[in-house]
Amino acid sequence: MDFSKIIGQEHLISHLRTSTDNGRIPHAQLFVGPEGCGTLATAIAYARHILCGADNNACNLKVDGLSHPDLHFAFPVATNDKVKRHAVSNLFLEDWRTFVKEQPYGNLFDWYKLLGVENKQGQIGVDEALDVVKKLALKSYEGGYKIMIIWMVEKMNNAAANKLLKLIEEPPNKTVFLLVTENEDQIINTIKSRCQVLHFPKLSEESIVNELMTNFEITPTEATKVAHQSDGNYNKAVDILNNDSEDIQFEEWFITWVRAAFRAKGNKSAINDLIDWSETIAKTGRETQKQFLNYCLDFFRQALLQNYTATDLVFLETQTKGFSLDKFAPFVHGNNILAINKELNDAIYHIERNGNAKIILTDLSIKLTRLLHKKQ
Repeated sequence: MDFSKIIGQEHLISHLRTSTDNGRIPHAQLFVGPEGCGTLATAIAYARHILCGADNNACNLKVDGLSHPDLHFAFPVATNDKVKRHAVSNLFLEDWRTFVKEQPYGNLFDWYKLLGVENKQGQIGVDEALDVVKKLALKSYEGGYKIMIIWMVEKMNNAAANKLLKLIEEPPNKTVFLLVTENEDQIINTIKSRCQVLHFPKLSEESIVNELMTNFEITPTEATKVAHQSDGNYNKAVDILNNDSEDIQFEEWFITWVRAAFRAKGNKSAINDLIDWSETIAKTGRETQKQFLNYCLDFFRQALLQNYTATDLVFLETQTKGFSLDKFAPFVHGNNILAINKELNDAIYHIERNGNAKIILTDLSIKLTRLLHKKQ
């Protein structure tokens, strides 16, 4: 992965390239950006530029294969059929190389699916932190820089963060930390304050259209439609194109819930439909539940934008027959959107903390049913 293969982000790439060439490489940097904007791919390309310079072909091959001895990774993991205890990134390196090669713009849910741990919540734990300390205590294998890329650093627990604080603040000579996150607010301040922060914007529609047409045999019209639906997320654009997006299932669940919610007004028997819906979602893994609730947040935001005729910002296109975003949008307005947002975020918070999913989702269903019937 080199800078020439990164989609868009020309300004940030120019900054990283120039600062490296001028010998100004901060020892700890935080790459912040939404899913599918290329933070991980850029971090790897940046590491390659630091380690290899412009012309070192042997070094470039090692970085491209994620096998360079001075390039290290840490990422969220969980026990699975192969690793029964003390899960750390080193035990999943082959899976990681496959993931980066096939889905350099992939998200955390894609990574968990590859590991077969969708039913668990991965984390970067204290065992991982001890591993990082050991790796970076060693001298550089090739005599230059050592680079540690920590992907989804917001999944680092407090015990691990406390182990790494001193090392991130004062790393050994020629040691660089590249921390990658989608959610800056979930990172503890003591880690964030030690890093130089780079914010990555969503990709432009034009960038996604050009990349889709380069990699897939599609027409400009189709590429433009997919790029618009993806909302600056290249990973989502590829999923839409391959009909592999979890959003297809999520849309079905969401519309089933909405229809049950409307039937529940003045109809006690319809509450059973909401309970059945909650049981269906509760049977999935916690990561799937969180991913789905975040999808619901996006759906409500899109409905609000549609209701207030901000149509240029509406990218959602539903596939379900008989459901129209135009007809649903009037039920999402200024008098209920903040409360809806709060209830969904509260549900995500409780699921993250291993609350009973069926109870959380049933409670959410009843509350949101009332909110949907609230007058503007």
